[in-house]
Amino acid sequence: MRIGEVAEQSGLAPQTIRFYEREGLLPEPARGPNGYREYDATVLGRLAFVRGAQAAGLSLAEIASILDLRREGAVPCSHVQSLLHARLAEVRARRRELEELEVDLEGLLVRSEGLDPADCSDAQVCHVIAAERR
Repeated sequence: MRIGEVAEQSGLAPQTIRFYEREGLLPEPARGPNGYREYDATVLGRLAFVRGAQAAGLSLAEIASILDLRREGAVPCSHVQSLLHARLAEVRARRRELEELEVDLEGLLVRSEGLDPADCSDAQVCHVIAAERR
């Protein structure tokens, strides 16, 4: 299969496929006599894996680490589990941060409704944000 066929079947742009090759997420394809990349059907499974891993929030480096384990003949399931546990912890922490930010923003908006723009000085830039909030 040439890159255009892989792109069509995978739903990815040819540039993305080339990028994944450069990053080591795909094996170097064979080259035909004309120099075109020639992929075998296994590339589609690899691309589906990479897309699924990215959808789960894994970085390209983390995905590469999984692929490295597989290349070495190891079953990477426990490594994947640890990566997913870490990612879930990050998501939960970020969600808590966003909830705190939401409360802060709501407070600023409520507070701003009681402020008079005429009381805002050049030094404060905007007293909705600059003034002490609590």
